[in-house]
Amino acid sequence: MLLNAALSGLQLVVGIAFGSIALIGDALHNVSDVMGLLLGWGAESLSKKPARGRFSYGFGRSTQLAAVANAVLILMASAVVCVEALQRFREPQLVTAGPVAVAAGVGLVVNLVSARLFGSDHHDDLNRRAAVLHLLGDAAVSAAVLLSALVAGLTGWTWIDPVTGLGVGLSLGWLGIMLLRDGLAELMDEVPHRIDPAAVLADLQAMPGVQGVHHLHIWSIGGTRVALTVHLQRDAELSHQDPQLLSKVRQTMQRKGIEHCTVQLEELDEDCGETLS
Repeated sequence: MLLNAALSGLQLVVGIAFGSIALIGDALHNVSDVMGLLLGWGAESLSKKPARGRFSYGFGRSTQLAAVANAVLILMASAVVCVEALQRFREPQLVTAGPVAVAAGVGLVVNLVSARLFGSDHHDDLNRRAAVLHLLGDAAVSAAVLLSALVAGLTGWTWIDPVTGLGVGLSLGWLGIMLLRDGLAELMDEVPHRIDPAAVLADLQAMPGVQGVHHLHIWSIGGTRVALTVHLQRDAELSHQDPQLLSKVRQTMQRKGIEHCTVQLEELDEDCGETLS
């Protein structure tokens, strides 16, 4: 957050002083980076608080809400940059290439370093993935601004900066839409992408003594935590094997990345609704 806050200030000053809407767009995206990182940090801290009262699962969903809020910030920054870039087509301005290229180069380095600070454990966490994608998107934007500044300096083309700015805005919009889609999908209890529900069903059906599987639900409860509920039908004569069956289900699901399992065991002749097969 400190790195990106300092970078935003530098790029805004240079972009305004030397007439680059592309660099101003990059600065606005970095401002949204700072706000997004702040949201993500707060949500991750909140998600670690223990469950209490009516919040029986704790506050893990806060990370998904933060990802959605982050996506909205990106879309807002995209709209501002696109509108300003279109206005620059009508009133082109000469860009002073040297300072703009330096500020864009600094942005490229800062965003790559910031993304690297998250390490390699962000892929299964929507909140962290949102932050890393945001930073990597900004790095690409900074690279585009750097290139356009160099081209403008060599050719004197005034249209290259608003074209780059419009490209920056559209790329931010696409990133925001993808992130918003993922965030809303998790809030609607979509099965996490890293979990194959068909494979989970097949493993449960293959358990010794299991005759039927139904009411299988898998969803994210925030961060990397995944929950599962399921009803398993087995022969009443095999009820003495229930402890071993439950233990095997728990171990198998943990290997698949599902840490919170709730299993209901039922006799084969119980009328419990549709059985998955």
